[in-house]
Amino acid sequence: MTELIIKRSGEKRIQSGHLWIFSNELLELPKVNFTPLVKVFGNNNKFYGYGLYNPHSLIAVRLLKTETEPDLNFFINRISNALEWRKLYFPNENSYRLIFGESDLLPGLIIDKYEDYIAMQILSAAMNNYKQFIIDALLNVLPNTKGIIEKGISHLRKIEGLPEIEEIIYGEIPDEITIIENGLKLNLSLLEGQKTGYFLDQKLNRKWIRNISNNKRVLDCFCNQGSFALNASAAGAIYSLGVDISETAIIASKENAKLNQLTNCDFVSADVFDFLENEIKNNANWDLIVLDPPAFAKNKKSIPTAIAGYSRINRLALKILKSGQYLVSSSCSHHIDEETFLSLIFKEASKQSKNLILVHRASQSPDHPVLLSMPETSYLKFFVFRIV
Repeated sequence: MTELIIKRSGEKRIQSGHLWIFSNELLELPKVNFTPLVKVFGNNNKFYGYGLYNPHSLIAVRLLKTETEPDLNFFINRISNALEWRKLYFPNENSYRLIFGESDLLPGLIIDKYEDYIAMQILSAAMNNYKQFIIDALLNVLPNTKGIIEKGISHLRKIEGLPEIEEIIYGEIPDEITIIENGLKLNLSLLEGQKTGYFLDQKLNRKWIRNISNNKRVLDCFCNQGSFALNASAAGAIYSLGVDISETAIIASKENAKLNQLTNCDFVSADVFDFLENEIKNNANWDLIVLDPPAFAKNKKSIPTAIAGYSRINRLALKILKSGQYLVSSSCSHHIDEETFLSLIFKEASKQSKNLILVHRASQSPDHPVLLSMPETSYLKFFVFRIV
């Protein structure tokens, strides 16, 4: 088995608990035609355990935090531990992110559970070697599983040298799956949905919106499946409107409103930026605007463009809102840190001579836990402001 040695310059970060070893942090970078399991050592022959190696990736090694070779029982134990925590966080729900990569010590692996169906992403070439072990472990831990779909459409797979793939790898996946989130029924399509089918990371933030939605007119921008608008309507909003450029998402949102017998909400397909520009021209009145856009920054190079995008969308929303009304602004771009995001919102408000009170701040749902030794696992920013 290949043995790799970390340079002294990279060892301190690994000692603190980080799981990635970059290619320039290794004394030698063996060239191999596959992505093997390796043993990782530091100075004085210190053994850091087994890792997943890809010599063609900037992230050369992803540590597994184990001193024994991973087998089926290794994956059963890791998945069982993750499931135990999710049941603790969400005892009354059966849909959540089951595995969040590095935070669950399974780097490069994402698994979402939707009732008795599973959507899986493998984002590491080396982890891909263990696909059958992962499937077998899932069926062992969750024997009632009816179907598993691999949703491998991601630029991260391209970086790892993996082909993009989307296929059912076990059982059957129906056209629609009904889940319950925050007491609301949602029809989802794992076959057509983005990423792993649904954005579970905003679960508790969607629920929190209920606290300030009663008797409000609520605008849900980039609504996807309509969940913020649906939660607002369920909490007694006078009217909720969801806007998304995807007609498929709007059709799904309308179906979810009917499923929950909510008649105080509607959904329209439009470019959100254009929609807000028109709302400003028409002197529209909204009591609460939710901004939950897709990630504007996919990498460090796109940070300036992302900052411009976030600044513009918050600027437009603030132009509509008046004193006593609410702005809810979120960013799922890891490369835009909380300080930067908060600062750009403050700047846009200051330009309009509007004062903001921060009444609530949050992050991703606890089924997307943050491994403190890896800042990369923290990405979601969620702020609620009242204008004064």
